[in-house]
Amino acid sequence: MSETFTWGDVDKDGALQEAAAEVDGDTRAGFLRKAAIGGGAVIAGGAFAGALPAIARGQAIPASDIAILNFALTLEYLEAEFYAKAVADGKLTGETLRFARVVANHELTHVNFLKRVLGARAVAKPTFDFKDTTASMAKFQATADVLEFTGVHAYLGQVANIKAKPVLVGAGRILPVEARHSAWIRDIRFSGGTNNVTTPAPAAFEDGFTMQRVLQIVQSTGFIVS
Repeated sequence: MSETFTWGDVDKDGALQEAAAEVDGDTRAGFLRKAAIGGGAVIAGGAFAGALPAIARGQAIPASDIAILNFALTLEYLEAEFYAKAVADGKLTGETLRFARVVANHELTHVNFLKRVLGARAVAKPTFDFKDTTASMAKFQATADVLEFTGVHAYLGQVANIKAKPVLVGAGRILPVEARHSAWIRDIRFSGGTNNVTTPAPAAFEDGFTMQRVLQIVQSTGFIVS
């Protein structure tokens, strides 16, 4: 396996890409495209669980931020479901199991918070199919690595598009947690590695992903089926 992990490392026969290609129209994948285009931004799942009290007091949130919040909620649904299923399937042990339990709790907390903030404007939970990605320790670790890595870089690439300060500050409070998730799973996967690419913190600076790149990664998994 290459040291720079991609979905191709999981999807050897192209089954996930083929499944994703069939998801369109009014499906959840279609929503992801529409939400991102309409809102003008994409942000990582989990970015808003630390939002400030001003939101709870009913401060107006711009329509574009509502789109971002709903996009985040959809990603949080995906992550929460993935980790919950991995724990329930019983294939994980040791530090990997501890990671899955902790992160499952974080992502579920993010889901519940976002639903409270959005109220009637919250999108419905999609239907997921995680294929066999929770069937073994190695497959779970590889998939979790990509989910967390992509989420952090989606935030970095799009945070400047958030308009409401409380939402922005909330995102900033959660970013370190998301980054720690990513570092934690990479440390589990590559423990003892000496190559800089496979360390939890491979560089002093990192750049964000574009909206198009994030959408391609999410859709290519085929996890969101309706």
